[in-house]
Formats: sequence, C-alpha cells, structure tokens
Amino acid sequence: MAIQRRQILAGLWATGGLVMWGLMGRAAHAYDVVITPSSPQLGDTISVVVQVRDSAAAPPTVVANGKSYPCFLLSNNRFRAFIPTSPLDPPGRIVIQVSGAEETRNLAVGLRDRTFRTQRINLRGSGSLGTDHEFDRVDEFKRLVSSERYWSGTLLRPSQGRVSSEYGVQRYYNGVFAENYYHRGVDYAAATGTPVVAPAAGYIRLVGRVSEGFDLPGNTIGIAHGQGLMSILLHLSRIDVNEGDFVRAGQRIGAIGSTGASTGPHLHWGLYVNQVAVDPVPWRYDGFE
Repeated sequence: MAIQRRQILAGLWATGGLVMWGLMGRAAHAYDVVITPSSPQLGDTISVVVQVRDSAAAPPTVVANGKSYPCFLLSNNRFRAFIPTSPLDPPGRIVIQVSGAEETRNLAVGLRDRTFRTQRINLRGSGSLGTDHEFDRVDEFKRLVSSERYWSGTLLRPSQGRVSSEYGVQRYYNGVFAENYYHRGVDYAAATGTPVVAPAAGYIRLVGRVSEGFDLPGNTIGIAHGQGLMSILLHLSRIDVNEGDFVRAGQRIGAIGSTGASTGPHLHWGLYVNQVAVDPVPWRYDGFE
C-alpha cells in the first residue's frame, strides 16, 4: 500500500522541424496549420498553430485523438493549441482535427517511441503516505488555465545542480516495480540551501509546506506560466515567495532541500502542459514563440 501511494504521488508531481498543412495546398482552405515538431517523440509537447483566413471567424477548436485542447490567440488571426504527450501514450499516429464554422481539417502526425532507463529507489521507513490536502491542492493547481501567456522564449534551468534523474525514468521502489509510472520531471542534486530560480515568468499559484500537510513532496512551489503551462518545484528547504506573487524568469524563489520523500538534497522540477507532465528539456533548448 505504501508503494502504491508513493506511485500515485509521483504520478501527480514527481524542437526540431515543423509540418505545414495548407500553406501550399488548396487556397480554399479556411485554415493554414503548422505542427511542431514534425516528428515528435514520447514526452514532447506538440504545438498546433492555426492561421485563420477570415478575421471575423471564431477561434478554431483543436482535438487530438478525440480529446479537446484549449486554443489561444497569438496574433493576426493566429491561434495555438498545445498537445502534451508522455511515456504512457502509445506511439503511433495522432489524428489532429482543427474545426470551426468555416471548415474541419483532419491532419496526422506520427509519435515516435522512446527508451527510458530504469532506476531503483529505496525509501527508508514507512512514514506518511501522503495527505488528501496535498493531493487536492496539487490537483487544483494543475487544472488552472489562463488565456494570458507570461513566458517568453526558452525556459531557464531552475538549478545549476547536476541532473540526478531525467524525465521519463521508470522505477522500482523498495524492490517493487512501479506500474504505470514515469518520472514526471527532472531532478537536480545540489547542497541544501542552493538557490532555486523560476524557469519562466508567471504567478505563484501554489505554496505547500511540510508543516501544512505536504508530507511526500515536501516544501512545494507551483508557478502558472499561462495558457496551460505550469511548473512545480519540490523538496525545497526554503520558500521565498507567497501565493499571488508574480515572478520573473531567473528570479530566486527558494532553495534546494530534502523535505518530503527524498533520498537526499535535490530539486524536482516538473513541467505540465494541460495537466500532463511533459519533458522540460525541449522547452529549455527549443521553446515555443
């Protein structure tokens, strides 16, 4: 039961080219669609940018494999939706439907498979298996969506510590394989007290402390970067911000620690897109406009 609860918690927290559809196609199309990256792999964020020809048209809707994703205005009748992928998705064909009053377009992109390494973690003692309070607060945070965008360009590395666990790692906890689990972020190992900075601008929408029932993630900060993009930072020794604060990219927000279920001082940075934990690395090196 202890392993199961830890798996649940971990599940909660713990670009290359592009494809252009319609730009060289029939002029009759109401929408031109640009999909980036052109050959995504598991964990990638897929950007769907839609150019609407009619300035009076309503925003399009974007559906991928039957699930709808919010579409936000960029500029000049251009809209964008983000489609998150994860190691739990089956590789293969993703059907993307762009619809509006003028037209419905059915497009497709291939999602490539990816190999993730396996790690063995030993957690000492039984301790707390998590509280409803922490689960509820994190769920509430992940559901937040703002039409405004606060990030700009590529994201920053939130810690200069060495990478101790990359995104997508599979794990054995105390010898038991964690089914339907993947490491939902990147871990940076460094000494307690090492600064942690905001990877991008946004509003602090979650502050959780061990003293308030955040037993497993430890001291926690959640940043809403806008348009469904969220950062969550765990195991902090100190929190230097308050809920409601606006932070800039690179601003110090706390310090590395080993609070909660942790085997040593480190920072866990999880990046969520529309409630799915995606690989932060492409956002750091390629980013999206």
